[in-house]
Amino acid sequence: MTGGFTIRVANGPADIEACFAVRKEVFVVEQRVAEDIEYDGRDEQALQVLAVREDGTPLGTGRLLYGPGAADRTGGDPAVGSLGRLAVTAAARGRGVGAALVRAIEDAARELGLAVVDLHAQSHALGFYERLGYEAYGPEFMDAGIPHRSMRRAI
Repeated sequence: MTGGFTIRVANGPADIEACFAVRKEVFVVEQRVAEDIEYDGRDEQALQVLAVREDGTPLGTGRLLYGPGAADRTGGDPAVGSLGRLAVTAAARGRGVGAALVRAIEDAARELGLAVVDLHAQSHALGFYERLGYEAYGPEFMDAGIPHRSMRRAI
């Protein structure tokens, strides 16, 4: 437990439901991303992580796509994983939850034998990822109506 929360790989339907609840709160409600864009059909093939408070309240989530299911995001490179859907509830922001989720995803990526983690960061979050060692590359692009940049980090 770190800072009053724990991070774990989502295990079972209740954890996946908690991940989806956080994503809905952050992306669909707060950022107004259409649900059909947010839920892209890749969740079953992804490794999901979940941050929860001591009482079990979900605080944040993220996922790692890897292997054939991530080929379009990784250029087909089997050594690259794609971090995505990182979301932290408004009440939990600023408490280290996001950074802990990223590090947990990186740890899982290493255990899977991956060497690089790639992501599409919302442009306003570039500084957050840069502090964690990610470097932006390529031009800014729009995704779900929100400006993004590609970033990656060797792990």
